[in-house]
Order: sequence, then structure tokens, then C-alpha cells
Amino acid sequence: MKKRIDSLNDHIIVCGYGQNGKQAVQKLLDYRKDFVIIDDHEEVFQNLENDRLNYIVGNATEDEVLSLAGVERASTLICALPRDADNLFIVLSARQLKKDLKIISRATEENSYKKLKLAGADNVIMPDRIGGSHMASLVVVPDLVEFLDNLSVSGEQDSINVEQISFSKICTDGVERSISETDIRKKTGCSVIGYKSPSGTYVVNPEPSQRIERDSKLIMIGRPDQIEYLKKYYSV
Repeated sequence: MKKRIDSLNDHIIVCGYGQNGKQAVQKLLDYRKDFVIIDDHEEVFQNLENDRLNYIVGNATEDEVLSLAGVERASTLICALPRDADNLFIVLSARQLKKDLKIISRATEENSYKKLKLAGADNVIMPDRIGGSHMASLVVVPDLVEFLDNLSVSGEQDSINVEQISFSKICTDGVERSISETDIRKKTGCSVIGYKSPSGTYVVNPEPSQRIERDSKLIMIGRPDQIEYLKKYYSV
């Protein structure tokens, strides 16, 4: 296990293998991403059926444990522990160990959101808030919510409807082009529903004249077969 972990680069570290941690791991498995799980309860790793699960039994709030998981080589850290205080401590430690690490943390309390952001988390997710908002949306716009629920961004290849594609995959020669110049819909059948600029700004339903800049991304939607063809065409 240690040799496997030591060989990883640009991997994801998942702190906590509870409900949220397991959901995160399942999506990472769906997308065939390399990852390491950290949890201090050894029993959660017993009877694992998937041999792709790299894990460490230890306390993720300790710098030594994060280093064993290869935090200095990792691309992303997901803090999914149930206590906000533990997640906050991990965010602070991880940010010091690697300045450019992408950090995503869960939070339970409203006042923890700002603290985690100030500590260095790039994204803070509040599962309880998402759940309540989702239930209310089923009352206000039920058809829209059911449609969105039927869109899949991960899972089996015959169910994915949404995909993102980077500038380097679209413009392999490094030349910036407009969306219309790429002719991406005619080539793949997929439609562009979003554009993420290099600064992180999102444009919903961008115009065909929208220029695809370096380090930007396009968000695509299509039927599963079209998404699969998109991924093969652009080697995503």
C-alpha cells in the first residue's frame, strides 16, 4: 500500500470515509482518478471489495499523516470529516504544506463557511443546505429539477450527459478561437452550455462568438453516446 501511495502524483486525498467521503470516492472511481483515503477508524476499511482503494489509517489533522498520503504531490484535498473544527484544522495544515493545492471542504455550521474559506479552502460545501434547497426546488420548479436530476456527470459510460473540456484539448495548436470556429457541435453533436474563463468567471449559454482563451474550459451537454464521442474525439 505504501509503495502504491508513494508512486502517485497529482492524486486526490480524501479525509474521512463516512457518508460524504464514500460518495466522493465513488465519483473518483467512476472517473478513474487516483486517490488516497485517510480515516482513523480502521474498521471502515475492513472487507473492502475494490482493490483500487488506497488508504491510510490515521488522523488527517496530523501533518505526518498528510505527508504519508503524499500531500506535497497531490492536486486536490477533500475534507469530508463530520466535525467542522477538524476540517478547519486540516485545511490550515494542508495549505501550509502545499500552497497551490486545491482544497474542498464540507461544513455543517453556517459560521464555519467563512472560517474555512479564510483558512484556505477553495470550495466549501454544505450538504444540509443543498438538501433543503433541493427539496424546496421540487415544489417551485419540479419539472426542471427532475430534468436536472436525470443528467449524469459521472457513472457508467452510457449515462453521462455533461462533460467539461479544456482549451488545450480543443485548440491543440495553442491558437485561441471562437466557439463557432471550433465547429464542436457539428463534430460531436454536443452543445456548449457554459464557459469558464481563465479567471474563474462562468458564462452560461455563451455566444458562438465567445473566444476560447488559454486556460479556459467549455461545459458540454449531450446524449451519452455524444459525450462518449466527444471524449474520444478530443482525448478527454
